[in-house]
Amino acid sequence: MLPFERGELAWPVEGGAAFLHARAGAALSRHALPGLVCEQDFRPEAEALERAGLPLAAGHDGQRHPLVLVLPPRQREQARALYARALDRVAPGGRVLACAANNEGARSAEDDLRRLAGPLSTLSKNKARVFWTRPLRLAEAADRVDHTLLDAWRELDAPRPVAGGRFRSRPGVFAWDRIDPASALLAAHLPATLAGRAADLGAGFGYLAVELLERCPRITALDLYEADARALELARDNLAPFAGRAALGFHWHDVTAGLPERYEVIISNPPFHAQGRAERPDIGRAFIAAAAAALQPGGSLWLVANRHLPYEAALGSGFAQVETVAQQGGFKVVHARRSAR
Repeated sequence: MLPFERGELAWPVEGGAAFLHARAGAALSRHALPGLVCEQDFRPEAEALERAGLPLAAGHDGQRHPLVLVLPPRQREQARALYARALDRVAPGGRVLACAANNEGARSAEDDLRRLAGPLSTLSKNKARVFWTRPLRLAEAADRVDHTLLDAWRELDAPRPVAGGRFRSRPGVFAWDRIDPASALLAAHLPATLAGRAADLGAGFGYLAVELLERCPRITALDLYEADARALELARDNLAPFAGRAALGFHWHDVTAGLPERYEVIISNPPFHAQGRAERPDIGRAFIAAAAAALQPGGSLWLVANRHLPYEAALGSGFAQVETVAQQGGFKVVHARRSAR
């Protein structure tokens, strides 16, 4: 919001603004922002926007705006695709404005927008950079938008086959282009005797859910909980061949808020970062607490985590039995069982 506070830009009188990858913050609440519409795929951030009273849209409604705001993510292909979407959302004569923290690749983010849209204006403050285009006319011969690059960047985060074609994934999703080694270690230790109704917490693009259904024929139902809507969409596709094998549920949900159902089995490779670089073991502890509260008496949690993460106290307080089943490559697989009563 710095360019508006300093008077270098004016908020549009008509047409409002689209805010892609939006996050709530004090700067937004200090200003009247008529016509602002926010988009956010990460459930905790989307809920924060809703709590702040900021309008949240599910996706592009075809409307173009005189201003498009962008907070580019760290993953560069996803960020470049988001810039392309921003140019597709801006009205003729409008501007695209982006901001990034210096330690999150601000200079590279600025360079990318300049490559795509031409000359930029820039301000720096609070270890971050905000940069914006001149008014864009968006005609092939009318300005310096690189339309060849625009066409290429539109497709950069499109779903594509990974793991030899076994799954579909896309940039920006956790471990998007490979099988995460921690998840693979957990899958290798899931016993075939697991049975009943199950849940996968932090399901990603669906790798562990597929492994559970393939290895454990007595699983009758499986709910996938995932905070990243883009990942959950992929999981729906990757689990489609199992629709007749078990009852499947897909939930765009923040697991740290608890679970709405009860289960005999829960599996999880819980995240230990949010959307920044800092480790967040509190997220994993909240996953463990949610699993303990949602398991039926005698139910089992199968969890994998980095060996150094301090989850033992959370496991000890929520479960009657806790066993480290395997330790390999810096990871640990833990089996925890609730009391039968």
